[in-house]
Amino acid sequence: MTGSTEHSTTPAACCDAGTDPAPAAPRLWTVDEHLADVLAAVGPLPAIELRLLDAQGCRLDEDVVADGDLPPFDNSSMDGYAVRTADTEGATDAYPSVLSVVGDIAAGADELPRVGPGQAARIMTGAPVPPGARAVAPVEWTDGGTGTGVAAAAMTAPVPDEEVRVLRPVAEGAHIRRRGSDVAAGSKVLEAGTRLGPTQLGLLAAIGRASVKVRPRPRVVVLSTGSELVQPGEPVGPGQIADSNSFTLTAAAQEAGAIAFRVGAVPDDADRLRAVLEDQLGRADLIVTSGGVSVGAYDVVKEVFETYGGVDFRKLRMQPGKPQGFGRIGDAPGVPLLALPGNPVSAYISFELFVRPVIRTMLGAADVHRPVVRALCPAALRSPAGRRQFLRGRYSAADGTVEPVGGAESHLVGALARADCLITVPEDVTDLPAGSEVDVVLLDS
Repeated sequence: MTGSTEHSTTPAACCDAGTDPAPAAPRLWTVDEHLADVLAAVGPLPAIELRLLDAQGCRLDEDVVADGDLPPFDNSSMDGYAVRTADTEGATDAYPSVLSVVGDIAAGADELPRVGPGQAARIMTGAPVPPGARAVAPVEWTDGGTGTGVAAAAMTAPVPDEEVRVLRPVAEGAHIRRRGSDVAAGSKVLEAGTRLGPTQLGLLAAIGRASVKVRPRPRVVVLSTGSELVQPGEPVGPGQIADSNSFTLTAAAQEAGAIAFRVGAVPDDADRLRAVLEDQLGRADLIVTSGGVSVGAYDVVKEVFETYGGVDFRKLRMQPGKPQGFGRIGDAPGVPLLALPGNPVSAYISFELFVRPVIRTMLGAADVHRPVVRALCPAALRSPAGRRQFLRGRYSAADGTVEPVGGAESHLVGALARADCLITVPEDVTDLPAGSEVDVVLLDS
């Protein structure tokens, strides 16, 4: 027993002998822990006032209340004649109502004739309904003022001096858009948090709003790192590959709602990378990099980011995408930065799991995560112990099934392009028999 004590390899014994203890194994973060840590460090961007077209894709930071009615006045929904309904009772082709035409009213008219008994006014679509008129007879229900007694196909004839024949009865209020029938003054037309698309912007313009208070779209700078990367379209030499990550991630950022700037590939040179970052900090609300987060001898990303401080590189219990980096760089409070792995599939899945929720949070969106559904997988699945695996798949909503696409390797961009979902295998599961139910992250929703 004495000999075994003298040769103990516990940390205490090593320290007593004057040697350093063995370094502790690095912490392995779960996917949920890393995501929670990232989201706790970001929030919606400060609200700003933007003109309408600049606000497209943003979310309202205020409830919008209409100051006036829409339409702002009674107007015609048809080309025809403004009439009193009593004057058209019993009208037929054989016995039309013959009315005197007292004027011609175009859209935008401000001087309107009064329509009295036995009278009508020719009116165009959108024009204000004149006083005295109670309905609009479509031109197809009249002779168009031609005196022929035949229904006119269009209002191409000049205003007649005498009269128009109405060939059928016109109901009270027919073909009149009433003031406030669309939007009433004082009513809430859009709620805070609403995403502004073409129809919402059209509504804001219609009620007279020239600008609106919104949460702006975050400006996301995307860059790839690696001396092996060349631009698409350029010759690919020995040991080189085309830079696809910066295109994938820039497009993904735009799809998530951001204004994305693709910087492209930066070689493995610390000074060059630092210069690019300094140049981009001024226009970025978020920086996303891919590559250089593992333990390679030429991975300079860690070296550069560590000079800023506040960037943590960690390993996650997931496959693909185990190495991740997160923090802030630049002057306080700093610009959030997410450093993703360089393998294309790893980079994209990391974006979906971590970067997209950050962008959605900055936008002020309520739905920061992709929808998740349960589905039956007819194929058997295997997964490494202790890792949450994300397999690519195609989901069928019709029968509630999901099929794996390609293998688990993190370089299979062909399979990734065919996938519309991610199949999730939990950390504590290594084998799933065919026909098992799995969680599916929908990528096209």
